[in-house]
Amino acid sequence: MATWAKPYPCLAPTSLQSGLHEFTKQVKQQGYYGGIRLLMAMCKRFAEYCQQKGIDLSPKGFVLRYDINIPRQAGLSGSSAIARATLNCLLQHYNVTDRVPVAERPQLILSAEEELGITAGLQDRVIQVYGGMVFMDFSNPGANRFQRLPIEQLPPLWLVYSNTPSDSGAVHSPVKQRWLAGDADIRRDMALVASLADSGREALAKKDMNRLASLMDTNFDLRLSMFGEAALGQTNLKMISLARSVGGKACSYCHTPVL
Repeated sequence: MATWAKPYPCLAPTSLQSGLHEFTKQVKQQGYYGGIRLLMAMCKRFAEYCQQKGIDLSPKGFVLRYDINIPRQAGLSGSSAIARATLNCLLQHYNVTDRVPVAERPQLILSAEEELGITAGLQDRVIQVYGGMVFMDFSNPGANRFQRLPIEQLPPLWLVYSNTPSDSGAVHSPVKQRWLAGDADIRRDMALVASLADSGREALAKKDMNRLASLMDTNFDLRLSMFGEAALGQTNLKMISLARSVGGKACSYCHTPVL
């Protein structure tokens, strides 16, 4: 039995054949930690999950490789996408897709990222597992509620991002610590952010796109007040400002608050 996880060269460079300067350029753009660690962490957590659940895994090896076209550190859930894809491979390889409930998969993916010290939450993992458009209610710990919504309700959307990476975990961490410390301002603003989701679902159902646009703008303004300009970065703030200056009806920010 042999099990190997192989890195994607551009995102986890291990060769210096292109020269030291090119290697250094890649590290500056992509960072020191490529997706290989996510493959390994997901494999470990999957094995532990199966052992805990009494799911027998046949002793057959495999080789894992990955490719990805999601911009790195743009708040677009690239790391969880790698973990999610790895989980898909493992479920199919061991023929246990029906033994791991869909509702438990987001937490399993998150546990692999937490294994690596990545600050994250369930939201991105839920949408990656369920697909489409999903209303998520986390108000009752241990009994999260996910409701599929017709994706046809969505208006046309534009995705704009910077090619200058930023660490979303670093953006999230201070706010999470303030939440855990009972910071009244953070808890109030997070409650307001959560209420926007309820209002947004209603606006979509009523096809009230002006209302939806206003809620998205409010969402960004609330997060800016919590995280501050330094955490969001001047490049991201300029993108929001530019969109609004040319008549953009709604602007939000992909680095999602995590608690």
